[in-house]
Amino acid sequence: MGDEQRYGEYVAVRRHGHVVELVLDRPKAMNAVSAEMGRSIAAACAALTDDRDARVVVLTSTHERAFCVGADLKERNSFSDAELRRQRPTSRGAYGGVLELPMPTIAAVHGFALGGGFELALSCDVIVADSTAVVGLPEVSVGVIPGGGGTQLLPRRVGSARAAELIFSARRVEAAEARELGLVDVLVEGDGARTEALALGARMAANSPVGLRAAKRALRLGQGLDLRAGLEVEDAAWRDVAFSGDRVEGVAAFNEKRKPEWPGE
Repeated sequence: MGDEQRYGEYVAVRRHGHVVELVLDRPKAMNAVSAEMGRSIAAACAALTDDRDARVVVLTSTHERAFCVGADLKERNSFSDAELRRQRPTSRGAYGGVLELPMPTIAAVHGFALGGGFELALSCDVIVADSTAVVGLPEVSVGVIPGGGGTQLLPRRVGSARAAELIFSARRVEAAEARELGLVDVLVEGDGARTEALALGARMAANSPVGLRAAKRALRLGQGLDLRAGLEVEDAAWRDVAFSGDRVEGVAAFNEKRKPEWPGE
């Protein structure tokens, strides 16, 4: 598995070369996100943000039947209004931590990814799922709304009417329909989401780390802008890579017909 680093009791980071696996590991609660687990996710993401060796992050789960079932409603039930209010920044820190990772991110969805669990996946750039996957945002069925980015990320992915239908009905969507609707991007047979996500991560990580981060920045910042403004965002990102060591090495390696040795700067 490579070396493993723990962030609290429920989150682990495993290294596979330049691919880093961010592991949700709270098996007794199907990875329900408690306040403590939320803090651990945020801490792991903060460390990875500055990690130049991490070219791609793959979000996985150790649970055999769930990626993540969302917020820990048992814990929430015990909170006073004041505690719930106080806990909100922790919650936002966890989802925002994944969303703001500067390198490409892939979610490996095996089993249930519901509510906050699906929002963690939606915070990634690409969602790989297998035939066991069941996704959905059922928050209105328990008297809340998606609060980990779901009302904003889902319509950007599938359009506002489709997002409205899914959020207002609170329904669960199984793997084949999820792929059809664009709720997940890659669907693999059996239970191979993690294997496929790590393989895809390795293919991405073979590329320039400076290029990957700049391309992600252009994709993210350009979203929602008109074309002219978006092309300015792209130009700024291009300038960042054009004068980098990675570009010099990439062009040299191409001309010398060899694999590049990226300096990553």
